[in-house]
Amino acid sequence: MKQRTFLLLALFGAMTFSATAQVEHKRGHDSHTMPAKASKKSLSPHTMAMAMVGGAHVHIDYSAPSVRDRIIFGGLVAFDRVWQAGAHNATWLKTDKDLLIAGKVLPAGKYGFFLIPGKEEWTVIFNSRWEQHGKDDYNEAEDVLRFKLTPKDLKEIQEQLTYEVNKTGEQSGEIVFSWEKKKITIPFQVK
Repeated sequence: MKQRTFLLLALFGAMTFSATAQVEHKRGHDSHTMPAKASKKSLSPHTMAMAMVGGAHVHIDYSAPSVRDRIIFGGLVAFDRVWQAGAHNATWLKTDKDLLIAGKVLPAGKYGFFLIPGKEEWTVIFNSRWEQHGKDDYNEAEDVLRFKLTPKDLKEIQEQLTYEVNKTGEQSGEIVFSWEKKKITIPFQVK
C-alpha cells in the first residue's frame, strides 16, 4: 500500500511539474518572441518601395523617420556630410537589370544609397556596400555611381520620409525621395 501511494504521489508530482514547466516555457517563449519594446510603434518604421519598369524589378529598402517638429536638413541631417538616406541601417536599392542614371550605367545589383544634402545641390551616391549600419562604414572609394542634382522645395511638410519608384514610360522610371521640405527625383532608363 505504501508503495502504491508513493507511486501515485510521484506520478501526480511529475504531472504537476510538467504542466508548470510547459506554462513557464510558453511564458518565456512569448516574451522572447514578443518583447514589450516591440509592441511600441517604431519612430522610424522599416519599409520599402518597388516597381516593375521595362522588365526590371527596382526595389528600395529603408527605415522612415518622421520630422517630429525638428529641423531636418541643416539640423538633424548636416549639410555637406554623407547621410544614409533614412534611419538606422543604410538605405539600399536593388535592380535586376542595368539602369542608366544621369548618363551613367548602374549595373544590375544591390547598392547602398547615400545622399550628401547641400544648401543648393545634393550629391546622390550608389555604393557597392549595401549592408552597413548608418554611414559608419561608408567609404567613398566603394562608390559605383555619384552625381549631383538640385532638390525641389515642397509646399507642405512631408512628415515621414518616403521613397517612390514610379514607371514613367515603357523603359523609363523615377526614384522619388521626399522628406521635410525637400524632394529629389532621379530619372532612370532600363538598359
